[in-house]
Amino acid sequence: MLPLLPKTLERLTVPPLKIQGIKTRLVRFILGSIRWEGRGRWVEPFLGSGVVVFNLLPRRALLGDRNPHIVRFYADLQKGVFAEGDVRGHLEHEGALLARRGADHYYAVRERFNASHDPLDFLFLNRSCFNGMMRFNRSGGFNVPFCRKPERFSKAYVSKIVNQVGALRRAMEGRDWEFRSCDWSETVSDLMAEDFLYMDPPYFGRHADYFNQWDEEDAARLADRARAVPCAVALSMWKSNRFRVNEHLEAVWGFLEERTTEHFYHLGSSLELRHSMVEALRLSPHVAVASREG
Repeated sequence: MLPLLPKTLERLTVPPLKIQGIKTRLVRFILGSIRWEGRGRWVEPFLGSGVVVFNLLPRRALLGDRNPHIVRFYADLQKGVFAEGDVRGHLEHEGALLARRGADHYYAVRERFNASHDPLDFLFLNRSCFNGMMRFNRSGGFNVPFCRKPERFSKAYVSKIVNQVGALRRAMEGRDWEFRSCDWSETVSDLMAEDFLYMDPPYFGRHADYFNQWDEEDAARLADRARAVPCAVALSMWKSNRFRVNEHLEAVWGFLEERTTEHFYHLGSSLELRHSMVEALRLSPHVAVASREG
């Protein structure tokens, strides 16, 4: 069997969910920096948008996230609970109401979602909220305001989202992927030697919400667990920007080898979060592709 990684991508699969810190522009860097045979499971305890695994396409995967709405959306798509036609019908219907009623309709859907947790309402809100943010209050309710673009769901925009959903649905067919809504520690509790653990935790010191709380103690616990697992590991984390340096990265993750690249984030609640960022990939030395090969 040919190694699964490193992998060169001719075309990127873009997830239908937009999330702060999404790794779309970093996927080629990440998948080109790791060596892995692909015999075990690809394990992600912080799934987020899922962009890394959706482009890697391993045969087996264990994908966890504390946010149950992300997990339900992808698990329901995998199980056929909804498909492209459902997405198109929902976005066209809700988009037409949004165009007529504006913010009133957005907030009506937000209230409905917080009661029902419907995955298609979740997608609608994710694509019509302010600045593509995903944030929840202390009660677990989605609380991002309206983007103020009532005409957002044009035919072309809806088709783009539908195509993203369809591409992902087809990519998941026939693959042994398990989605779990749980704490990261549960996802990494039964790793085997041939698995690969990829970690993209909430950025310590940058932002947090109900499903995304992360402090110094959590970060230290994750590093301790990563040292102890029987398989190779990789961690994505910001290294520096024009304002500051992530001292935590070297202090806690110095036992892993480092590769870096520069990236610009377009999603974020403040100007500081939308500046150029040096991103680090820390990984087990024996699976790191040599810099000259990257």
